[in-house]
Amino acid sequence: MSEKVFVAGVGMIPFSKPGASPSYTDMGAEATRMALKDAGLDYDKIQMAFTGYVFGDSTCGQTALYEIGRTGIPVINVNNNCSTGSTALYLARAAVQSGQVECALALGFEQMRAGALKSAWDDRPPTRERFLPILRNLTADAADVPQALRGFGGAGREHMQKYGTKLETFAAIRAKASRHAANNPLALFKNVVTTEDVMNDKVVWPGVMTRLMACPPTCGAAAAVVCTEAFAKKHGLRTDVVILAQSLTSDPVVSFEPPSMISYVGFQMAQAAAQQVYEQAGIGPEDIRVVELHDCFAHNELLTYESLGFCPVGGAEKFILDGDNTYGGKVVTNPSGGLLSKGHPLGATGLAQCYELTHQLRGTAGQRQVEDVKVALQHNLGLGGACVVTMFGKH
Repeated sequence: MSEKVFVAGVGMIPFSKPGASPSYTDMGAEATRMALKDAGLDYDKIQMAFTGYVFGDSTCGQTALYEIGRTGIPVINVNNNCSTGSTALYLARAAVQSGQVECALALGFEQMRAGALKSAWDDRPPTRERFLPILRNLTADAADVPQALRGFGGAGREHMQKYGTKLETFAAIRAKASRHAANNPLALFKNVVTTEDVMNDKVVWPGVMTRLMACPPTCGAAAAVVCTEAFAKKHGLRTDVVILAQSLTSDPVVSFEPPSMISYVGFQMAQAAAQQVYEQAGIGPEDIRVVELHDCFAHNELLTYESLGFCPVGGAEKFILDGDNTYGGKVVTNPSGGLLSKGHPLGATGLAQCYELTHQLRGTAGQRQVEDVKVALQHNLGLGGACVVTMFGKH
């Protein structure tokens, strides 16, 4: 049995800085209420829920959803690093598509602390322990730089060394993100910055990155209700947005052999996930007009243009300088402002991307609206590793 899966409702709260947000309980409950209201559905009609978060104790998902109702449904907690929210969506879509349930909820939330990402545990092996020597050896000059910044910054530097990409090109990505976020009332940072502003910001790795090229720790929540066409018709729900294809990949051998920082931060993971989705949907990268992709660092956005096939490998700088990553170009990238300007609450990010693309396909994105959107692509990456790519379509 293989059902079409529709996005019947989406919800998202404004993202905020650590220490300025409500609790994860309140954020998760509010995003769920908003998704249910958007769908026009009562919580007691939800048959299964997948809740995503990275930093929290066990069963935080139940704790948030019990604020909405206690209906006895299965609630599955998900942690797949930065791709947690889209993994929750992947599982909800799979449960509906397989016929296990007719309607499922995907919820993602994160209550983050200020500062660089770090493990909550120091008494056990870290994730990717076996492959950390690659990071340490290829970025030995940046031993004092936080690990995530070191990884993606090292990948960007490798691109600069291989293809002559300029640091200003990464700055231009961040400036573009700020222009898009200025039209998003739910974004954390709405102030517009120029390429020069980004270049002149605090240097966190000389010649490789300034502070504005990295996304900030953020708190927030987002949710989506997905269902079958029969369920939607029975309950009077909308069926204008459909999940056309979806894939979830982990690291192949080439992520680590031969050693390369570009490979280490998930280039091949993303490339494989995208290829699977293009094949499933029968739609190629040339057909995509809008994408929400995982710009945790400006460097990763540049790499992702290539891994998703929007330009040739080594061709991302030209793609950016030609204006093909924004309105009036080939692919409007992160109309929401992306992680760089909208913010990156890890568990919520994938569902915030779903929220944005659902509104793009509905034609309800306001000033951010991309013209003539028929399909939309989502890319959500978590090192460790997991990459989820989703193709949405207008039904």
